[in-house]
This record gives sequence, C-alpha cells and structure tokens, in this order.
Amino acid sequence: MFTWFGQDGRFPRGGVPRMKIGIIGAGNIGSVLARRFREVGHDVLIANSRGPETLSQLERETGAVAVTAREAARGGEVVIVTIPESRIPDLPSDLFEGVPGDTVVVDTGNYYPRQRDGRIASIEDGVPESQWVSDQLGRPVIKAFNNIYAEHLGKRGQPSTADTRIALPVAGDDPNAKAKVLRLVDELGFDGVDAGTLAESWRQQPGTPVYTTDRDLEGVRQGLLDATRERGPEWRASDASPGTFDAPR
Repeated sequence: MFTWFGQDGRFPRGGVPRMKIGIIGAGNIGSVLARRFREVGHDVLIANSRGPETLSQLERETGAVAVTAREAARGGEVVIVTIPESRIPDLPSDLFEGVPGDTVVVDTGNYYPRQRDGRIASIEDGVPESQWVSDQLGRPVIKAFNNIYAEHLGKRGQPSTADTRIALPVAGDDPNAKAKVLRLVDELGFDGVDAGTLAESWRQQPGTPVYTTDRDLEGVRQGLLDATRERGPEWRASDASPGTFDAPR
C-alpha cells in the first residue's frame, strides 16, 4: 500500500526543475514553506486573507511575491492551501476556475475541532479531512506537510546523504501529482512516503501514530499501518467547541 523510491527509499539525486509554487495562507506552515521553497530555488507566490500589502515583511525575508489568493491559485504549477479547516468554505467559490487540470493542489490542513475549528459535521461523521477539503474546493488534492510542526519543517531537513531523515507521508489519487509533491518533500530534506489514496489520508491525521512524531522512513511506514480510523475524544467536537489551543473545549 505504501511506496518508497530507490533501494534506500529515497529519490535519485537531482531533484526537480525550478517551479512556480503558489501558497494560499501565510501562517506558520505557509511562511515556512515559502522560505524553504525559495531557498531551494523555486519561485513562490504567497497570499493571505488580509491582502498582499500585509505581507511585505515576509516578501523581504523570503523573496516570495505577495499576491491575492486568486493570483496564487493561477500562478503556480503547485498550489498549496494552508489555512484553518474552518476557513476553507470562505475561499472564493471560483478560486480554481480556469486553473489547468494538471495544476497540483496540496492541502496541509488539520481539523482541530476543540481548539479552533468547531464542529464540521462531515469530518465528525468520518470523511477524511483532506477529502472534505477537496469536496469544498471542487478539485482533487494531495495531502502533505500536515503531520510535522512548522519549526521542524523549517529546521530539521537533512541532505539525502544523511543516515536518517524525518519522513513525511503524502496521500492522494493522482500518481503524477503525488510524485511531484514527493520530490518537493525530498528537496526540503525529508524522506517522502506515498501514503496511499486520499481516502486513506486519515492515516496521517491528528491523533495517529505519525502525527508530529518525527518518525524516520520505517517508522512512518509502520505508523501508517498501525493507524486506526476512529477519532479519539480529544479530536472530536464537543457541545462547547471551539475553545483555544491553550484551552480546548
């Protein structure tokens, strides 16, 4: 079910050509990805909900170009959506209208009902988080970069020659799109693991063995196999949800 590449589970050296990457969301993960993708040579467009004029400092720090969400969606070969789950329905309904079908859309999101998002009925009923996001966007998505702390994503990448690297699962239905994201994962200094279809992406959601545990290649492989689909009570909404990350309800 889960795939690795090469005898050591890594891609051959050489990486991918320079790409244009759009990022929608300039929070912890979005800002780190903008910085890291620029460092490895890609062109980055980044957007937030407040407008490009609020991202001038991030532009200066990273070399990414601040744009509107529509421009980020239309300007990248890969478009990364990295906003709170509860804000997904607030995105423009025509966000991906006219965007080529081979543009890869990546969802980094997690459902935090008690801490931030409140109750999302479909996810509570068992729809995998990124499948719900795909349904809202009206586009196939690849689930990636959701199971690692932003600080670790920014600082703990290792060269391909390292003995061990943190491994990141990548789930989705399009093999070509998944391969492109797996190569980006490798470029950032992590071992990518093909974690199956989008329907199986619950295996990397919060509360599963691979969530924020910084496992290596074999550890992620085993963690995906060991995952159980039932959400624990700490990852389900209550009648009082949402609270905050400091005081979940």
